[in-house]
Amino acid sequence: MSLRSASLLYNSTKALRAYQPVAVTCKRYLGEVPNTSFARGIFLGELREEELFPYPDVLSGEQKETISMMMEAGHSFFQETNDASANDTNEKIPEDQLDQMRALGMYGLMVPEEFGGIALTNTMYAKFGELTGEYDLGLGIHTGAHQSIGYKGILLYGSDEQKEKYLPSLASGDVFACFCLTEPASGSDASSIGTRAVLNEAGTHYVMNGSKIWISNGGIAEIFTVFAKTPVVDAKTGETKDKITAFIVETSILGVSAMVRQKKKMGIKCSNTAEVYFENCEIPVDNVLGDVGGGFKVAMNILNNGRFGMGHV
Repeated sequence: MSLRSASLLYNSTKALRAYQPVAVTCKRYLGEVPNTSFARGIFLGELREEELFPYPDVLSGEQKETISMMMEAGHSFFQETNDASANDTNEKIPEDQLDQMRALGMYGLMVPEEFGGIALTNTMYAKFGELTGEYDLGLGIHTGAHQSIGYKGILLYGSDEQKEKYLPSLASGDVFACFCLTEPASGSDASSIGTRAVLNEAGTHYVMNGSKIWISNGGIAEIFTVFAKTPVVDAKTGETKDKITAFIVETSILGVSAMVRQKKKMGIKCSNTAEVYFENCEIPVDNVLGDVGGGFKVAMNILNNGRFGMGHV
């Protein structure tokens, strides 16, 4: 043993011996009172793990049973069917695996049952998400980008009509979604985006121009949540200012005006990452997500909520 190690051991032992009278005193005065505090337990020499690791006590009996069955089915899928190495090599997830993921309900984990989802809580969703983090990060990015942020805005801010129109096909995995915020000159500073959408003279559509980069699922998604600057008249001053607005953009209504160029990566290759371009794309006014000019709030709340699902990757 080195001199330094011996010194550390001696000092640690000395500190523990010095602490013993304190612990005895604490127990003398507090020992008869029921302890329900983790911090108090430290002084009493107790480790209250149930206070430090509360999961799964926050769930009801039915919820525990549901997530247990889902975890069992998920483990079976990843161990018997999914091949993370092959997915990475081939840079895509095979269609038969996508079908099994659809059958497991992996694309609508937090969508209400009325729209075809499983309606998991945040705790249940995060727990199930640990599976993809354990077995296949690329697949985890694919599913997380789809539901943790891709269509999360529709869940949080969508009108009843928007939810009825989009959520069933998104929850089933029949169509994929993506979140379009980052631009070549705008990363973490969301307020500096350059993509613009201007209302046409008829007042029926917003004409969008701009580009987005590093968009997960961008090359395979059919539903985009896109953020763009729009001219907004200040009700108090009458002055027109550019403010961010969120839009639901369907690739079917864009045609060839939305060009997608997939990016090559060093890892997590089975998750699709693309650049997306909008050239005079006409977006119906009914596809505004939330309030006109309220897109910054929409984006931040999507990202805040998305951390429950994206944390596992």
